[in-house]
Amino acid sequence: MSPLEEFEEDLAEIKSYQPYARRIFWTGANPFAMSYENLKLRALTVRDYLIKCQTMAMFASIRDIRDKEVWQLKKLRAMGINGLSIGTESGDDDTLTLAAKGYTAADILEQCRKLDEAGIEYYFVYMTGLAGKGRGYWNAVNSAKLFSQLNPYFISVDSLTLFPDTELYRMEQEGRFVPAGEKERLRELQVFIQNLQIRTHLFANSSSNFYPVTAYLPKERDSVVSELQHIMDTVSEKEMEEYRRNLKSLG
Repeated sequence: MSPLEEFEEDLAEIKSYQPYARRIFWTGANPFAMSYENLKLRALTVRDYLIKCQTMAMFASIRDIRDKEVWQLKKLRAMGINGLSIGTESGDDDTLTLAAKGYTAADILEQCRKLDEAGIEYYFVYMTGLAGKGRGYWNAVNSAKLFSQLNPYFISVDSLTLFPDTELYRMEQEGRFVPAGEKERLRELQVFIQNLQIRTHLFANSSSNFYPVTAYLPKERDSVVSELQHIMDTVSEKEMEEYRRNLKSLG
């Protein structure tokens, strides 16, 4: 973890360029993994340098929320921490176990309800293809069912891309994991969208997605489902696979 002195040096540099910044994003893995006391100290330090800053956002894991009480979350919200990007990837227990996330669907529900009670805004990441071949439908149904019990301000969708020197890549090489096909992933995304029963913004437009889509749900549900169906009907699996093979990074 960066020492506080370095954190202050960064803030001083930001102040020299953007002294009236109203929102900042803390970078570096999951800053929310820090203890309540450490987050509190750094949030107050931000205010010392950026007097107009109203909100601070960062990446977080469900595990990071688990060790914080609701009263602590409320205090952090009052200090300006409001915007957690949570890489849930799934809301299906089998898929969460496969991905070794370290928590269950019930944990997601419990911890995010704490964020709701504290008034902290949060965003989810969902990953198509993560469940493997033949499991995408149930991953989508179970994840949508779980997410629909919560209040993510938006949901970002990525699609699994296997890179060398990763655990799932090794499992695939050993025949212990069979990746989902490209059209199966698009169908999974359709099912996920069809089963979401909340008002939210969905962004499936990162480079990991063969065909980028965005939608405000439920208003644009039917149109984006039809759009995805058109792609599945008119583009070959081979062309989609070629796109995946040529992905060198997700930047």
